[in-house]
Amino acid sequence: MAQAADKEDKRPIVIKKKKVVGGGHHGGAWKVAYADFVTAMMAFFMVMWLITAVSKDQRAAIFDYFKNPSMEDGKAPKPAPGQMGPGGASTSPINLRGGLDAPRTNVSATPGVGAPVAPLDAPPDVDAAMKLAEEAEKKQLESLMEELKEAISQSQALAPYKDQLLLDITPEGLRIQIVDAQNRAMFAIGSSRLQDYTDKILRELSAYLNSVPNRISLTGHTDTTPYGAQAGYTNWELSADRANAARRALEAGGLNLDKVARIVGMSSSVLFDKENPRNAINRRISIIVMTKRAEESALKTDVPVSLPTADAAAQSEAPDASTTIDPDAVAATAVPAPVAAIAPPAAP
Repeated sequence: MAQAADKEDKRPIVIKKKKVVGGGHHGGAWKVAYADFVTAMMAFFMVMWLITAVSKDQRAAIFDYFKNPSMEDGKAPKPAPGQMGPGGASTSPINLRGGLDAPRTNVSATPGVGAPVAPLDAPPDVDAAMKLAEEAEKKQLESLMEELKEAISQSQALAPYKDQLLLDITPEGLRIQIVDAQNRAMFAIGSSRLQDYTDKILRELSAYLNSVPNRISLTGHTDTTPYGAQAGYTNWELSADRANAARRALEAGGLNLDKVARIVGMSSSVLFDKENPRNAINRRISIIVMTKRAEESALKTDVPVSLPTADAAAQSEAPDASTTIDPDAVAATAVPAPVAAIAPPAAP
């Protein structure tokens, strides 16, 4: 019994492996064909989607782009140049307004260099640049006005006169008006001499006027009260003298000498209070921090259109050839007539 059991334990184990060989028509080649079919169908549906999703003009632009991706005339027998050489990818964008409307680009002859550049025939937008400069200048003047308002409210020298300092923005620039009050005049009565507090106000303002590159204009105004202290001296002279006195006070406070572009005396032609022409507020000094446009207009006021040449001056002084000159008349004019002798008075 024991020997029979040992024989059963030593029985050999046989492993059978079955090798399956597929037929020729049952291989994996159909997968490649199926992948090509799926890819073609995907491309077909993409084309159909593009046809239905874009407009007629956009379809024309896409059609023109694929006809000539480089946006260059296809007259050469070789492929159109691209960023990676002939036949490579083009650097021109698709312009959906029409294929030929896309800006042309310069293709560099250096290998690997073909970045698009700006159109060569595009002129610089001067108007847009000027508009941006004017907006930046306006913001700068508004910032200066806010600084002045804050300085007036915090300064011990300017706070008592805040009601006489008027700030606003005009088309010419930032306007600072120093007006008379009923019991506090800026100048001595009928004179261009500054009061002490007016001189202090102008000296304080000079530092803020130096903080911007803009030049300034000074204008003197009076009320309609006639000036009769001196014959021939009117409110026109008085307003101009007061504007000049304000300029001297500003320069004494540190204002740069080349900051003043214009000094004007307006007399009573531009009243602040037109209903009451003799109101004290009409007597004022206006300081305008001018914009660049206003400065150019002010400096062009008295510029001559053309200067007379030396030839034109000589031609205007030369006598006309058609005029007949009498030699005897010239001689008579050149030689003075003899003066008769005056007899001495007889003795009394």
